[in-house]
Amino acid sequence: MPELPEVETTRRGLAAHLTGLTIADVVIRNARLRWPIPKNLPKLLRGKIILSLKRRAKYLLMDCGNGTLILHLGMTGSLRIMPANTPTGKHDHFDLVLSNCTLMRLRDPRRFGAVLWHTGEVHTHPLLATLGPEPLENDFDARYLYQATRERSVSIKQCIMNNRIVVGVGNIYANEALFRAGIKPQLAAGKLSLPRCAKLVEEIRATLAEAIKLGGSTLRDFVDTSGQPGYFQQHYWVYGRGGEPCRKCGSLIKQIKQGQRSSFYCGTCQR
Repeated sequence: MPELPEVETTRRGLAAHLTGLTIADVVIRNARLRWPIPKNLPKLLRGKIILSLKRRAKYLLMDCGNGTLILHLGMTGSLRIMPANTPTGKHDHFDLVLSNCTLMRLRDPRRFGAVLWHTGEVHTHPLLATLGPEPLENDFDARYLYQATRERSVSIKQCIMNNRIVVGVGNIYANEALFRAGIKPQLAAGKLSLPRCAKLVEEIRATLAEAIKLGGSTLRDFVDTSGQPGYFQQHYWVYGRGGEPCRKCGSLIKQIKQGQRSSFYCGTCQR
């Protein structure tokens, strides 16, 4: 599933091609995504100018003046910019046709993505209203994380993957940030000291920033808007490396299950 770095990579690639253009048409081939694509979307969007493309958590927010198009990639979705006459494939469900004879196409084999419309303040939408702070912004800091984790017995990994506490720290990047911070993923969140919270915040930021710089991770389906894969997976310290030697100390990387997700850590480097 695309995580924050992959979605931010997609946003940056799309914004360069979309901002300021007029929407000439909307083509809906299959409206049955995670939530149905609104049937009246072509009527709503034709002739509208794309003012900006922003990101909130793993949602892309396209400001069209009279409302916002909310896009989500789901588990296998991708958004590509291509010539308007590009032939369609089986899993190409949605096109935003642009005034410069290009289009933005959603391909989503498993149809867990979303194309939704919201008028008014977009952050009041039910999918966005209860989200926690962005990990790369200033309101996510050591003091905030320390206060958010007090008296919590849930593991620190599950805590930082909770979108009500902080958004966008998915499984891959939680594993990697915890290794860099020297914190075991199963440590109870409430036991983290303020200095260790500061270190974890620093490493979450650094991990996500590095992943964005490298175009995210490509494990299965992810490609950017030009069809290129991400390369961060070549820099993993622990994720997917169960039974392999730690790149720092040589101890074998351990693999456990937490909340039905795999966690990877070094028992020597993390405590």
